Amino acid sequence: MAAAYDNLLYALDAATGILTLTVNRPAKLNALSGATIGELHDATRRALADAAVRGILLTGSGEKAFVAGADIAELAALTAEQAQGASARGQAAFALLENSPKPVVAAVNGFALGGGCELALACHLRVASDNARFGLPEVSLGLLPGYGGTQRLPRLVGRGKALELMLTTDQVKADEALRLGLVNHVVPQAELLGFCRQLLGKMLRQGPAALGLVIESVNAGYAPGQDGYAVEAAAFGRAFQTADFKEGTRAFVEKRPAVFTGK
Repeated sequence: MAAAYDNLLYALDAATGILTLTVNRPAKLNALSGATIGELHDATRRALADAAVRGILLTGSGEKAFVAGADIAELAALTAEQAQGASARGQAAFALLENSPKPVVAAVNGFALGGGCELALACHLRVASDNARFGLPEVSLGLLPGYGGTQRLPRLVGRGKALELMLTTDQVKADEALRLGLVNHVVPQAELLGFCRQLLGKMLRQGPAALGLVIESVNAGYAPGQDGYAVEAAAFGRAFQTADFKEGTRAFVEKRPAVFTGK
């Protein structure tokens, strides 16, 4: 199953439930234009509403770049008011991915700079090819990250290192990204998509409702004004109301694989 977008490839594997979203602007190294962000937002909404989609794999077309940044020529033409609106739209699109109850894995197949790095940060897990590079170089343009990078990067690598990377514009190679906790795995580029599909497949064998509750509870711990422990306790109680919990415990007692329905 596929859907048509101008800057995005949308392909669902019905057998596995894995939706592959590919930012598809190879001539621009998959740079994020306003239209591309709008398509990402729309595609994510569509995926979350589609019961056939169980997990999302996000990547970029070609072998050079995941997303090499924002569309600088487009940004340069914005007024201050328009720029604030563009930032808010990007934040909303990326937050939808971050808060998806369905697992989202970024397959970072090259440069993930600026808005591309921010897009990867919004995914639940990141797997990098061995040629990947990460960075938030916006200050070299007299700007700052505007799609959530100033908030998400410190949570992953710590405040001091995040500030160093943003204030110096230094790029991080794949092996250093792994050491810092910026990515979960590094694999050869030829193995990247297959590895990510296997990783998603391992998650999708678990209870779908429980996966969403784990994501919700973890995210609550980082959200201003939320009590992560209270959210976790409430989610724990909700899990007991699901058919998946009854099936999981019954299967454990009966020593057989569970057959989850997501209900």
